[in-house]
Amino acid sequence: MRHMGHHSKAKPWLIAGGIIALIAIITVGVIIRQAQARYQSSVYTGTSSNQAINANQPISILLLGVDTGADGRIDKGNSDTIMIVTINPKTKKTVITSIPRDTLALMVGTKTPNVQKLNAAYNIGGSKMAKASVSKLFNVPINYYATINMGGLKQMVNAVGGVTITSDMDVTFDHITTTKGTHHLNGKQALSYTRMRYQDPRGDYGRQLRQQQVMKAVLTKLTKTTSATHYSALLSSLKGNLKTDLSFDDIISLATHDRANVKNIKSTQVVGTGAWINTSSYQILSTQKLQAASDALRTQLGLSTEKLSNTETQLNALNPSYDGVNNQNYDTNGLDTITYTDGTY
Repeated sequence: MRHMGHHSKAKPWLIAGGIIALIAIITVGVIIRQAQARYQSSVYTGTSSNQAINANQPISILLLGVDTGADGRIDKGNSDTIMIVTINPKTKKTVITSIPRDTLALMVGTKTPNVQKLNAAYNIGGSKMAKASVSKLFNVPINYYATINMGGLKQMVNAVGGVTITSDMDVTFDHITTTKGTHHLNGKQALSYTRMRYQDPRGDYGRQLRQQQVMKAVLTKLTKTTSATHYSALLSSLKGNLKTDLSFDDIISLATHDRANVKNIKSTQVVGTGAWINTSSYQILSTQKLQAASDALRTQLGLSTEKLSNTETQLNALNPSYDGVNNQNYDTNGLDTITYTDGTY
């Protein structure tokens, strides 16, 4: 009978490999804990009462691009980019819906009725008012929010190694030109590409499309990321540039369990028509457009559709003669609640 204890020898390379694997596991654990600590202290703004992300439960995230950071502004800023990101693990589908920043909307949470441009909600009442106002506008639940300033977008693109986009026109902003065609952009170039508005014949709607391009490119890059150190570097780059009520565990869950959903990203935009109110230009979303957007968002979230009835549909009903022609006056018919009239946002 062979005595295995006397005749078998441990292979040195196996022992070394085991030690290396153990060190790697410990190192990754330390990196993750450090990343989590940084994230929870500098990025996370929620509480333990937040709902946990379920891999099989559709969720919505209000994404706000705030005009701070890139221009040295120190105030809270207006949300010049407003997107609703809906993720449905059951259909493995992610949809990015852009909302015009100048949309006439009720500020939900003020002491008295206050109708202003939607991008003022974040400046007036922070993420809470922004979430509540968008939720009321479309009759959809908003589970989470994420606010990123323009400087943060630049750092995020750099953190993922740049993004590849295809432009349908020459885009020039801040002395940087992205010509028509396919290009790999670094953070500074991507920031320029997403900020130009006035030279685009589509105006803010054209800018929304370019923002969606960059966002989809970043998300695609993130789905290919598996390194804990890469995630750590990305989180470090966002310190001071990102605020969200998505916890670190939520982010990890989205990055792992819901990775397949981000491979099927669709984008759309709600298009309004121009109107002048109190000498300021607004975008009016017709009741038909509001209802269609509500139906699409609720369906994406696995909810049944409901008929919209809110301040915006009531205002539209008060303007039966409004035909959506640009620069036509939109009559508030005595609903004198519009206070944001300086026309600078």
